[in-house]
Amino acid sequence: MGSLAAHQLKSAVTTILFNERTGNIEVMHRFVLHDAEHAVGELFNKKQADIHTDEATRALFAAYVLQAFALESAAGEALPLTSVGYQIDGRDFWVYQETPQIAGLTELRVRQKALQELWPAQQNLVNIEGKGAIKSLQFNKDDEWLSVTFND
Repeated sequence: MGSLAAHQLKSAVTTILFNERTGNIEVMHRFVLHDAEHAVGELFNKKQADIHTDEATRALFAAYVLQAFALESAAGEALPLTSVGYQIDGRDFWVYQETPQIAGLTELRVRQKALQELWPAQQNLVNIEGKGAIKSLQFNKDDEWLSVTFND
């Protein structure tokens, strides 16, 4: 029963890191590999999808994650994210992005809709680090954009 319950909780975690050393905002999305594999089958009708061994399947899921996530300034200016790659690490599938930091950024607007069109219970937690205390945003199916403010 425990493993069945574990598969019922659909969740992902994204970390947005303001890296002072590189001057970039680094974005790291972590999905449960099992969820990613099921999502590929549902989203792209790939019933034989094997995210473990098929590079094309991994690339397809990573591209999906990239389009489901976005960052904006308070004024609605998109922060152009560049793909840095993706990987399998144990039971997780990671997708990486980055963008240069913007001087004077006092508010960050975030969109994280990954997997919510498939699973209405999908919870996407976004943690923002490197700009004072860690801040968190919890995305539910009805959330489009959420924001955090910084005291610089």
